[in-house]
Amino acid sequence: MSSLRNALPSRAHKERSQPSARKKFGLLEKHKDYVQRAKAFHKKEDTLRKLREKAANRNEDEFYFKMVRTKTVDGVHRPESEANKYTQEELMLMKTQDMGYILQKVQSERKKIERLTASLHSIDNQPANKHVFFAEDREEAKELQSRYSKSEIPLTIDINIPAHIKRKTDQSYKELEARKDRLRQLEKIYTDMAMKKELQKNGRKRKLTEDEIVCPTSEPVYKWRAERKR
Repeated sequence: MSSLRNALPSRAHKERSQPSARKKFGLLEKHKDYVQRAKAFHKKEDTLRKLREKAANRNEDEFYFKMVRTKTVDGVHRPESEANKYTQEELMLMKTQDMGYILQKVQSERKKIERLTASLHSIDNQPANKHVFFAEDREEAKELQSRYSKSEIPLTIDINIPAHIKRKTDQSYKELEARKDRLRQLEKIYTDMAMKKELQKNGRKRKLTEDEIVCPTSEPVYKWRAERKR
């Protein structure tokens, strides 16, 4: 009987839906919705309880620097502005350290490019060696040139190079181009930082107009007033 009872289709019991008279209030809350709402409610209650306990047990004589470095605006703590946190000498020192770091990266990138260039032999479609012919006149030179054409000159690149060697060579050339682009970017950053540092120094200076610039460039050009050094 039990097997027969399980073989017959049973009715699926569903939760009650919202009555038609209360359709304007939206969907009827199900049990899983209540569980989720109850968990969120109790979590907020626990958080508020812990905050009340922390506020009740705090030490009134406790001091930390945010008490004097912040101010309350409409009940919200706002930190003080740090625009003038450092002096002019400190800013110059930090810029010098940053420039030193960028210069170190520039030199390191140059050395890597030199090592990579030395390891790659640029022998694409180049002759293995050079043979110099000496001619008495132009006619003999033309005859030698026609006799030893460029097609007869052997090439250093072998056509039967393995695929994995070609793949490694292509990757090395791509790396070389990427490092050259990085070097150009670092040099531009170093130049901009050096210009900003010089502009922060004392001395009268002005920005040249486009008519005054001898070599047109997209970057601004400044001219300092000549001063006599004692």
